[in-house]
Amino acid sequence: MSTIDTNTEPAEKRNPLNLIKMNSKQLKDGYLDKTPIFQFILLSLLFPLWGAAASLNDILITQFKHIFTLSDFATAFVQSAFYAGYFVVAIPASLIIKKTSYKIAILIGLICYIIGCTLFFPASAVATYSVFLMALFAIAVGLSFLETSANTYSSLLGPKKTSTLRLNISQTFYPLGSILGIVLGKYLVFGSGATLEEQMAGMTSAEQTIFAAEMLQKTLLPYKYLIMVLIVALIVFMITEFPKSKPAKAAIENAKISETLKYLASNKEFIKGIITQFFYVGMQTAVWSFTIRLAMQLNPAINERDASTFMIYSFIAFFLGKMIANFMMKRISPTKVLIGFSVLGSLATLYVTFVPNMSAVYMAIVVSGLFGPCWATIYSKTLDVVKDKRHTETAGAIIVMSIIGGAIIPLAQGLVSDLSGSLQFSFIVAFVCFMVVVIYAVGQLRHKNV
Repeated sequence: MSTIDTNTEPAEKRNPLNLIKMNSKQLKDGYLDKTPIFQFILLSLLFPLWGAAASLNDILITQFKHIFTLSDFATAFVQSAFYAGYFVVAIPASLIIKKTSYKIAILIGLICYIIGCTLFFPASAVATYSVFLMALFAIAVGLSFLETSANTYSSLLGPKKTSTLRLNISQTFYPLGSILGIVLGKYLVFGSGATLEEQMAGMTSAEQTIFAAEMLQKTLLPYKYLIMVLIVALIVFMITEFPKSKPAKAAIENAKISETLKYLASNKEFIKGIITQFFYVGMQTAVWSFTIRLAMQLNPAINERDASTFMIYSFIAFFLGKMIANFMMKRISPTKVLIGFSVLGSLATLYVTFVPNMSAVYMAIVVSGLFGPCWATIYSKTLDVVKDKRHTETAGAIIVMSIIGGAIIPLAQGLVSDLSGSLQFSFIVAFVCFMVVVIYAVGQLRHKNV
């Protein structure tokens, strides 16, 4: 296949900040002839950054429930504010990518992420739930730029035939950030001793107000460390050269957004992928949002810090699940791997829903492991059905917009919990979502889109 040089400008006109160069050649469809290892690793290291932010939400849900006296439905608005940011910004991010480059969008994302983390400081001073939700929304704006860029970009940084595997490898880094976020939350946000509910039960109203303010100050600590890491990442990306990864045709003829939306709306396989990703992200978010609370309900003797250990195990299982899935995909088609994991995941969520002892929490950890190949495989398969590559950036953004499932499904699970009076039974929502993934994966096999 013919190639085009990714360095289209004369050397003297190239950005002098690009100190770290690359020598891969870009193909006419936007893919590369070989993967630039340093750039691919650097891009993959972005994935833990939004993993850490997402897992800290699970800490905040548990912390805010008692500090602000919230129902399960109300606590889920932490995830709603977070994932709504993805939904709102994904299309604008894709337009910026189309007009500029993936690298520019990543730099914008890192800057917005830093700003969002900084907003936690005035939020803690105001000490109202709605202001914290605004700060989370701001973080999500930055993450939307990062995810819209990085997911599609990872699949493009190398030959097309290994695009799904490449994205799965990048996604393997995600749970490392999730583990980091939970560990930071466990030791910096949660305290030892009795649960927050028990500690606040014996306090007067004035004492509760002072105590709540002290607990909110603890939520700042993980974000201080995140800001430091983000500044380093911003500098490294600024000085590293990246390919444009734009199809040659797109460089000549840019599709209008209306044309792209019409094309994607008529693509049935693309629509199926979007719907499936919506339910998958919602399920993943809901399971992780309520695992800590599930552990505390099934074992009242443990506090928030103890219960958060189960989330560390969950993210380790998630990481191992991704590693196993990547290994299997070298020998079995990604679609068949997705079928196997999602069928087992459906059965595991039923166990979590109906077995009323601590083994249900351990099975929830297994469920996290069975999430392994889902996001990346569904994403890559959905992007692959976009044959007209003029629409790639917007298509990738719309897949990222399906993350809005993370704003809606946890609310549904919280509502089921409040109405049924059983947090454990609410995990039936996760079972339904996993069955959607099963149906999608089997459909892919039938269409020979393996």
